[in-house]
Amino acid sequence: MIGKKMGSLQLNSLIKQFGKNTDGRIAVNGISLEVTQGEMVGIIGKSGAGKSTLLRMINRLVEPTSGSISFDGTDVTSLKGKALKKWRSECAMIFQQFHLIDRLDVLTNVLTGTLGRRYNILNLLKIFPKEEKINALKALHKLDLLGKALQRVETLSGGEQQRVAIARALMQKPKILLADEPISSLDPKNSKIVMDDIKKINNEEGITVICNLHSLEVAKQYSKRLIGLSEGKIVFDGPPENLTQELSQELYDLENE
Repeated sequence: MIGKKMGSLQLNSLIKQFGKNTDGRIAVNGISLEVTQGEMVGIIGKSGAGKSTLLRMINRLVEPTSGSISFDGTDVTSLKGKALKKWRSECAMIFQQFHLIDRLDVLTNVLTGTLGRRYNILNLLKIFPKEEKINALKALHKLDLLGKALQRVETLSGGEQQRVAIARALMQKPKILLADEPISSLDPKNSKIVMDDIKKINNEEGITVICNLHSLEVAKQYSKRLIGLSEGKIVFDGPPENLTQELSQELYDLENE
């Protein structure tokens, strides 16, 4: 489409209301924005601001009440069946909780990132082609976890498990990586490692990253663009250096978690 940039994600008047009629809670309230290919965007704001709901709507894990989502001119909000499955593969998510299978080894967990595009019988038997195994090992190498490929996931630290989840997401060959509070359960050392890895993927692979972060300082450090949410609305959109102290206090003041 004329005027659309390749790899452009566009949200138009996006609303999500939980519950019906006037009793419903509006989690996202009329958000419109564009994210271009290769950007790393930090979504900031206190708990309940609508950050997680926004990311889950982009991935279509949560259905918008109204408004539209488009990518490269395709209406994401109208996708169904195989097309929706393909979108969820191209728009991979990393969660606060790692959603790994503890009893399986690291390599097998990473390989599960390919299940969405394979035949069901192969999925049930956990039969993975050689090429996919090689790609999984490359992903683990990128995240400095190659030496732990055959360890059970339950033996890893929280930071290592999150990096396994990132490697699994890379197996989907995503165009967009959505990270929903990826470091909220990690200590400062592991938080830095995980954020460094996400930034490296953004820089080296050119994958667009949209990352929800509660820590304003971390968001400023890793994102060239910040989007501040308050009560489901955008109250700031710009580079970190333009975020005033007054607005920072509005976004985070008296927030306890």
